[in-house]
Amino acid sequence: MIGSLTSLWNRVFAVLGRVSMYRLVLMALGALAAIALVLSLFGQVGPTALELGVTFVALAFVCGGVDVAAHRLLKRPWRPESSLITALILLFVLAPSFEPLPLLGITVAGAVASLSKYVIAWQGRHILNPAATGAAALAVLYIVAPELGAPSWWVGTAAMVAPVALLGLIVLWRTEKIRVIAVFLLVAVAVAVARTSSQYQAAGLEVEIGEIFWPILLSGPFLFLGAFMLSEPLTLPPRRWQQLTVAVIVGVLAGWPIDLGAVSLGQDRALLIGNLVAFAFAVRTAVRLTLQARTDLTPTVRELTFRAGRELKFLPGQYLELEVPHRHADARGTRREFSIASAPEDLPLVRVAFKEAQSNGRSPGAKPMSSFKRALAEVTPGTALPVTGVWGDFLLPTKTMTPILMVAAGIGVTPFVSQLRHLQLAEEDRDVVVVYVASEAAELAYRPEIEASGVTVIVFTRDRPENLPSHWMWAQGVRLDAEGLLRVVPDISARHAYISGPAALIADLAPALERARSMTTDAFSGY
Repeated sequence: MIGSLTSLWNRVFAVLGRVSMYRLVLMALGALAAIALVLSLFGQVGPTALELGVTFVALAFVCGGVDVAAHRLLKRPWRPESSLITALILLFVLAPSFEPLPLLGITVAGAVASLSKYVIAWQGRHILNPAATGAAALAVLYIVAPELGAPSWWVGTAAMVAPVALLGLIVLWRTEKIRVIAVFLLVAVAVAVARTSSQYQAAGLEVEIGEIFWPILLSGPFLFLGAFMLSEPLTLPPRRWQQLTVAVIVGVLAGWPIDLGAVSLGQDRALLIGNLVAFAFAVRTAVRLTLQARTDLTPTVRELTFRAGRELKFLPGQYLELEVPHRHADARGTRREFSIASAPEDLPLVRVAFKEAQSNGRSPGAKPMSSFKRALAEVTPGTALPVTGVWGDFLLPTKTMTPILMVAAGIGVTPFVSQLRHLQLAEEDRDVVVVYVASEAAELAYRPEIEASGVTVIVFTRDRPENLPSHWMWAQGVRLDAEGLLRVVPDISARHAYISGPAALIADLAPALERARSMTTDAFSGY
């Protein structure tokens, strides 16, 4: 059952991974705006079609204008997706209008939101959610100038529940934040129900839980807040337990806003507090890395060695997000996730690797090279690139006595290289078996590092690798499925299985690992 669910998860992730996170969020928000516009024609949402249209144009103009000016000042290429995402989120959070004074408030919120990306930032990482910052600024401004309007969160209407839930699920699937946002929703709705119930009791009224639960869930702002704002990767901490902590904090504060007199800690302000907690967790993961060298590991695998400009912390098995700013970025964007191949003991040097087709996409049937890869190929030694953060829970068990099975497909071997090197340098003895899958023997990347670890390795390649050490074994054409794994790893049921590689391949292999004691996956989308 677990293997089947993992297979389904990764097949969907493989499809969604073909589009950058920014582009997918933009498409989802654009679809929501179109749906809202249609619903407005039938009076199913609060704003009218005219109010929605005028407000979006105003927000797009001011958000885009501020971003263009900031990028020219900083000499960076402008990313229209970011501007439009901010504008669209604010469209659903503020009160749309075509009146002059409310429109002024809306433009102020948009300007503050866009400015926060550059003013309230650390090493290229947002400290606060831009849209929430703009909405909070308008809420504070409302105290002295109520005619400018205030955040309304009109998106929390029954007519918008289904599209928000469906499109939000797609976004969360792509960002792998379904569990985190599920916890947020559970906490926020439970706290909101408790708050409303206590208010009824204080007024001497009786009410059934069901009478307040469904309106809060279906007509509240929590679905949109979680799916499109709290889930933003750049304002979340690295580890899952840290993300869950932030989700609980935001859920409590959003579900039961604290009254501060002139203003309360509403949904946007609750999110900002969560952002600050997340930043405290992640302050040492946003750095700049200077390229030191390039190495060809195999005919198609390239390794990049960087030097961290300041203290960087990571755990073996985690990944970083590297940004390579370039013009005319394609749908896959300017950022990519790379598993770290070096060990923490190697710092300040940091190594990552990626696969690059020899044909560069020019042969028939080959995928065209992404704009990111082309830009990365042009980066010269000495160039500093921003790392927006380090994430991941693809970590070995804390109990050193737990037997481990590592299944690496192609370039998916990189997190295992980090873990094995760390075990070697830390002189930590563990029972590890590695199953390494590659198209051919020449594509076995990091073979010297894996050999040095001394662990048992079973190789699945079409041809037989030469000069295999005594603790390595060629599978000799054995098919990598449940039966094949049982043949080469007979004690699989006692091992904690880790599998790393392209999402589509993990989907094929996951059912074969159902017999393992437990299973942890590390999928990545292609680029």
